[in-house]
Amino acid sequence: MAETSREHHTHQPEIGVLVMAYGTPGSPEEIEAYYTHIRRGRRPTPELLAELQQRYAAIGGTSPLMERTRAQALGLQAALDQLATGRYRVTLGMKHAAPFIEDGMAELVQSGVQQVIGLVLAPHYSALSVGEYAERVNAANTTGIPFTMIKQWHQAPGYVRFLAREVQTTRATLAAETGIASEDIEVIFTAHSLPARILEMGDPYANQLNETAHTVAAQVQLTHWSTAWQSAGRTPEPWLGPNLLDVLAELAGRNVRGVLVCPAGFVSDHLEILYDLDIEARHVAEHLELGLARTHMPNDDPDFLATLAQVVHTQREALHS
Repeated sequence: MAETSREHHTHQPEIGVLVMAYGTPGSPEEIEAYYTHIRRGRRPTPELLAELQQRYAAIGGTSPLMERTRAQALGLQAALDQLATGRYRVTLGMKHAAPFIEDGMAELVQSGVQQVIGLVLAPHYSALSVGEYAERVNAANTTGIPFTMIKQWHQAPGYVRFLAREVQTTRATLAAETGIASEDIEVIFTAHSLPARILEMGDPYANQLNETAHTVAAQVQLTHWSTAWQSAGRTPEPWLGPNLLDVLAELAGRNVRGVLVCPAGFVSDHLEILYDLDIEARHVAEHLELGLARTHMPNDDPDFLATLAQVVHTQREALHS
């Protein structure tokens, strides 16, 4: 059964909120099944499996993503209760691990909510990311209960404020530790790469990352900043670039000495942060003699979750206006 973030309510909530994230294997033994699910039933080659297993082993064997997502759902429920006591019921649904999206939707329907709002814990929209979550929910919605998906929240004021604060404080810390002037530190805003074919589809994903970066840069008054992509999939087709690791090499070639990575497309600590940035990117930076830091993730920060609650509440109000 899917996990609800709260067991008891004072009365029956009328609005279900299906909080969705990518999912993660619960143990090293589950990695192969998880990877097979991502590959739509095709088992990974021994080489690909070994690579993924090594990445999880390097961060302690498992990712904290599920724990972080549960905490985010609990915090979102509390924030929604502050806005409208007893109106919302928050449930989890993961894309590639239990509790699955279908489990979460079934639980909300069985609970008797009158409508469902979907919220993916990713701020930027792509048909290949948030769009696929919506397709899964619609396919699972056999009862026809009204469902609406929040497509993006990349410019939500509270989220932008969180990123701006993190950029400002972490850049200052890096400057103090390295002796590099804050204004000489390059800030790179990243998100998960996607197949480059989305550009031909007119997909807004890349533009939305740039919008988030531009808004944060304006708030912090950055003079040296750019965007890059990370964590591309292991498939033959081209993926969005430039790749973060290539950008680090290019910056070192221009005698940049300090880099701050702001992974604006992610909202919790998980493999793409703890390995791809904290281990892989840091190793590259050390080889290039670059000072490197990254901003902290929102995780269950109360102000961040209050922002998401407002996004959900605004969506609900728009439906009933």
